[in-house]
Amino acid sequence: MLDQSTLDRLWNFGDPELSEQRFRDALADPTYDTDEKAELATQLGRAIGLQGRYEEADALLDSVDGEEEPTVGVRILLERGRVLNSSGHAAMAVPLFEQAAELGDHLGEEFLAVDALHMLALADSAHAELWTRSALEYASTAHDPHTRRWMVALHNNLGWTFHGAGRFAQALVEFQLAEQWAERAGTPAQQQAAREAIQACDLALAAG
Repeated sequence: MLDQSTLDRLWNFGDPELSEQRFRDALADPTYDTDEKAELATQLGRAIGLQGRYEEADALLDSVDGEEEPTVGVRILLERGRVLNSSGHAAMAVPLFEQAAELGDHLGEEFLAVDALHMLALADSAHAELWTRSALEYASTAHDPHTRRWMVALHNNLGWTFHGAGRFAQALVEFQLAEQWAERAGTPAQQQAAREAIQACDLALAAG
């Protein structure tokens, strides 16, 4: 199966059209085997879904065979859930993300298990803190550095959840943790975002 870093190089989340073209080009590359192309197809579906072409994304995911390779099956669950969540059907997405988290954990696919828990926090907003803390606990003990990088986004997300609820002191703690993880395992963009979040929280606390 494909290393997550390979997929990361193809992704540009700020430009889903570019990402779509990169995945289409990769699918035409004969150096990838059948299972790898199935993984690439799930990411093509995600790029299409990010552009709001939900029916097209869903049809593509329908065509991907996830029976032979369980990791592909986890990715199909994840991307189906994302399409549902983005198209306004969050409640329908929740059981798919739950299945993805359980199967990812069973397979030892740490990155995908955390991704599923992270998506559960978004789709099941009433329990966002619970899902995010579960994801944090999982990611903090992961062996894979790509999975540990989730700690930045997860603390940041939890910080904004608290910030939105007016719980600024708790939000500040999460933003500070996000900054610490960003310095340890994140990207320069994540480090900058964490600093900006801390500044926003400081202003909110000063105003309160």
